[in-house]
Amino acid sequence: MEQTPTVNNVQIEESWKKVLDVEFQKPYFGEIKKVLVDAKQAGKTVYPPGSLIFNAFNKTPFDKLKVVILGQDPYHNPGEAMGLCFSVPKGTKIPPSLVNIYKEINAELGLPIPTHGDLTHWANQGVLLLNAMLTVEAKKPASHQKIGWQTFTDAVIKTISDKKEGVVFLLWGNFARGKKALIDQSKHYVLESPHPSPLAGNAFMGCGHFAYTNEILKKDGKGEIDWSG
Repeated sequence: MEQTPTVNNVQIEESWKKVLDVEFQKPYFGEIKKVLVDAKQAGKTVYPPGSLIFNAFNKTPFDKLKVVILGQDPYHNPGEAMGLCFSVPKGTKIPPSLVNIYKEINAELGLPIPTHGDLTHWANQGVLLLNAMLTVEAKKPASHQKIGWQTFTDAVIKTISDKKEGVVFLLWGNFARGKKALIDQSKHYVLESPHPSPLAGNAFMGCGHFAYTNEILKKDGKGEIDWSG
């Protein structure tokens, strides 16, 4: 079995390595690595674990990508961050935003609400669950907001926009919607809504994004997403 290649000691799936290789060679990416190494040497805890920092890419190869869901920051409490936005490992309490996501899927598609928060099943079908920041210091939300990750993930979004066609981008909340300028809307689909967090006053409910995404994929001759857990 082919081994997953490594870039700066971080595992990254082969098709992503090819399209992002130029980013890995840039000075800012070396600076990200330095911040993470320095944090480890200082005894700080960083989430997710090193082997899961690129989990979204390893679970959803560039060649199989159909949908992008954009998050902001990894969860900063123990045992929650797993390198997929909005997702937590099985056995972990489902976060409030994901509870609302599940409720919306139930309302749109009639699917039962899952008993866990692990979204690997989506990622394996071509849904890139991308956080704008790929790491965070424990108990310090947005602590890695300015270490270079956004330069990298903006490049990821731009690369998807440039090199693929017909990708459905789901932009939830003002932060995600701010990335719209990176996407060529003449060749991709951009669906926008308020954030699924209850702090947004449940304005996310009724967005229709999951059914509409599948309508788009079906129209384009691509496989629909099974949004069940």
